[in-house]
Amino acid sequence: MKKILALSACALALSGCSAMTTMSNSAPKGAVSIYQRQQVTTLELPKSETYPTTSFGNYEFKATGDGKQPLYGLLPLKFNGGYVAADILFFAPALFFNLREVYPFYDFDLDRGIIRYRVKDSDNWTEYKPTLLEAERARSHIDFAASQPAAVAAPVKAGSN
Repeated sequence: MKKILALSACALALSGCSAMTTMSNSAPKGAVSIYQRQQVTTLELPKSETYPTTSFGNYEFKATGDGKQPLYGLLPLKFNGGYVAADILFFAPALFFNLREVYPFYDFDLDRGIIRYRVKDSDNWTEYKPTLLEAERARSHIDFAASQPAAVAAPVKAGSN
């Protein structure tokens, strides 16, 4: 029983891993909307935010600014070898939760239609242009979620049928 509780506690701790990122945009009144867990969160830029690690998920985004065309795509994510080593040593099923995380720095260039990212503030930027398929996927998730009214809980019927 103690072993099961210890493994459960370890799984819970590892699945709660997250990473901090700072996002920026040179456009006036820059903002980014991030789709995660079937919700859209909009942040005014520049902004620092924490996001959970993921193995199979992605973070779709929509970057905007006054007078600029919006940029849609998927945030590039970095592979985290340290988490993999810890998962293998302590609790292998945690690999399903935390193989990838956000980069510490992102910059959305709406004029060029690219997203830049880097690990350290002193590193050179790596540039990425979202593919048409990624942009369409992000557009469908973000614009659909943003257009939906807030969910209203349906009444629950008591008793049997």
